[in-house]
Amino acid sequence: MKFDESVDVITRINECYHKMSKGKRGIAAYIQEHYEQAAFMRAAELGRNVGMSESTVVRFAMSLGYEGYPEFQKALASWVRDKFGSIEKVGRRFGKSSEGEILSTILQSDISNIENTINGIDVAAFTMAVDIILNARTVYIVGLRSCEPLADFLHFYLSMVRGNNILIKTTSVTEMFEQMIRIGVSDCIIGISFPRYSMRTLKCMEFANDRNAKVITITDSIHSPMNLYSSCNIIAKSEMASIVDSLVAPLSVINALVVALIMRRPEEVKNDLRMLEEAWNNYQVYLNDEIDFASDDLALRLTDIKGQDENLSEKERP
Repeated sequence: MKFDESVDVITRINECYHKMSKGKRGIAAYIQEHYEQAAFMRAAELGRNVGMSESTVVRFAMSLGYEGYPEFQKALASWVRDKFGSIEKVGRRFGKSSEGEILSTILQSDISNIENTINGIDVAAFTMAVDIILNARTVYIVGLRSCEPLADFLHFYLSMVRGNNILIKTTSVTEMFEQMIRIGVSDCIIGISFPRYSMRTLKCMEFANDRNAKVITITDSIHSPMNLYSSCNIIAKSEMASIVDSLVAPLSVINALVVALIMRRPEEVKNDLRMLEEAWNNYQVYLNDEIDFASDDLALRLTDIKGQDENLSEKERP
């Protein structure tokens, strides 16, 4: 594969990942997770850390289009420097901007991400995802690092649509596999990952694919390595205007996915919510410190209290 010299080393790894052998994928995963250390390791040291020979590491570097390991290491070190210099770049970009200008720039960037997502999303894949989720025996959800809030959000609302949903939430790959040990052909997994892609998330998806489970991915590009094991790819743009990941468009897509699921099972969702509300009332989950302004009775009580306060004399008021 011929590479554009302007393409950074991590992008090259992502684009080549699907063609790599198992050994080279192990090297790629290690670099993705430990890039700060890997940038300063010799080929032999990197090989020892991943259980591979020095020659395999050299071949890995050359498979990415580099003449040898030294050129690859130089490119990785340059990428690391650029990454840690991103705060300085943000400072140069917004250093003379007012808070209002920063707010406008970031919001406009998020609007652009949503517009690009609308124009590029595969509606057929979105519909397929709805079908897969509704028909699955168990739905596993995984999203790590900055994607954890997205996974939490999806898991919370998916529980209102159907039962048997498992949120994989751990920093240990071993524990992740333990939580997925029963996954099979009747199940599905939803993997959520955006640059920098999580190789732990990818490992979960690979394991699910090996067990013949259906795999859904929510990611930023058709070139994302997350699509390698996925039978259903939902693309949401996440271009960053600053050092902070932009997850507005992915969250909107997940929101749409939840609504589409609810509209497929409106009566079941209504019944579940009704039972949940009864449980709240019976077990006093929400006590007097919870204010529901949608309640007419509460609104009347608040009006009465306000009226009584206004009738107090100046002496009676505290």
